[in-house]
Amino acid sequence: MKETILTKGKLFELVHTEQPDGRVFEQARRAPGVRLILADVPAKKVLLTREFRQELQDYDYRLPGGKVFDSLDAYEAHRTSGRDVLDAATAKVKAEAAEEAGMDVQEVTLFKKSTLGATVEWDLYVFVANKWALHKDGQSLETGEQVESVNWFSFADAEKMILRGDLQEERIALILLQWLKDQA
Repeated sequence: MKETILTKGKLFELVHTEQPDGRVFEQARRAPGVRLILADVPAKKVLLTREFRQELQDYDYRLPGGKVFDSLDAYEAHRTSGRDVLDAATAKVKAEAAEEAGMDVQEVTLFKKSTLGATVEWDLYVFVANKWALHKDGQSLETGEQVESVNWFSFADAEKMILRGDLQEERIALILLQWLKDQA
């Protein structure tokens, strides 16, 4: 199908795709992101960061994560290269664990891919850390990141926080809740 990019910013582009019957499908596209469930399963604890979010003008509890690609151009180059986005997402989630949470993650498993919807393409890949340790240098935040603290919460407390709305990235909160239920 023929795709036309109508406008493009650094993170989003507006795309028209001509359907075989002549209709035009409009979609906003953003490069994918990653989130990491880092848990001490025997102790029934999960790591959450407390981070200032510009869109909320407040602090929020979140899973560590970030963008897989820093620009649409980098994402487009990867998409057209034929390489698997999952490889890039896996590398990025490990880097985000060190940056935001101060954890050295050696091994991850993809738990779920969250697809936003038909008219907005913004996938989030949620991984679970299988093998990890404290990073020797602690956090190494990027310029502009405001991660105030890294905290371990019991699975029960994390579930209460999700249901109370303390994790405001709701599609990720739902995925974390599903993962917590799988651990019961």
